[in-house]
Amino acid sequence: MDMLTLSHVKKRFGEKEVLQDVSFSVPENTVFGFVGQNGAGKTTAMKLILGLLSCDEGRITVNGSAVRYGNTHTNRFIGYLPDVPEFYSYMTPAEYLAFCGEITGIPKPETKKRAAELLALVGLEQERRRIKGFSRGMKQRLGVAQALMNRPRLLICDEPTSALDPAGRKELLDILVAVKKETTVLFSTHILSDVEHICDELAFLHEGRIALKGTLEEVRKIRRTAAVELEMEHARDAGLLLRECPFLQRLGHNVLLLREPEHLPEVLGRIAEKRLSVLRVERMEPALEDLFMEVVGK
Repeated sequence: MDMLTLSHVKKRFGEKEVLQDVSFSVPENTVFGFVGQNGAGKTTAMKLILGLLSCDEGRITVNGSAVRYGNTHTNRFIGYLPDVPEFYSYMTPAEYLAFCGEITGIPKPETKKRAAELLALVGLEQERRRIKGFSRGMKQRLGVAQALMNRPRLLICDEPTSALDPAGRKELLDILVAVKKETTVLFSTHILSDVEHICDELAFLHEGRIALKGTLEEVRKIRRTAAVELEMEHARDAGLLLRECPFLQRLGHNVLLLREPEHLPEVLGRIAEKRLSVLRVERMEPALEDLFMEVVGK
């Protein structure tokens, strides 16, 4: 079952068409990467999903129910983690989650149990300090716990790792992988390495349109070229081959990159003709970042 579906969604602000015929679906219990450069329209799309903006055209459903602007009944299925979550800084994590349970109508015994589960999940179960003393990473983890209090069917995360150090990013990514057992995660980001680490499927948003979508394997297979890396024994051999074959690129002292594999027979022919020494010829798996650069034409 698809937990979230956008069908032919369009959104314009004045003369600027921010989203142009956007369509994709997020399967249940997956981590779905919603990928795009800053300003691509990701946040606008999430506001439409939350019913905070109205679509100019198209339809959005969450858990099979249509999203309607100003009538956000579908938000009962959604937990939301903004890029910079805000808290009452004088509270402890347990006090804050108890407050969240109270205002959402969760019975006190259930709130206490759920808060304990979530604080353990995000690694804050022993934390007694007030939130004002928390690092950015700790606040992001508490934000995940808050977003999961109501056991949402869909968790929306807006650039949750963008300002974290490597350790904080890993902690948060591990949590998102763990929570997909009980919810579906829409993970908005421009950090492609994070997508490769945790996402089951993804969609590239570029200039208001979905440029690519599918599983990681499917998206990698879409790439039009498969690069080949050649490591020469001597730097002078690399320089000679580079002059003979100008379509090669130098990666290092004695390492060359061939982006158009149809030229490989010619390269190997030149190597044999010039009696050059080769240590390695390796087909490189396409990186998500390289693929994205192909898509956006950079």
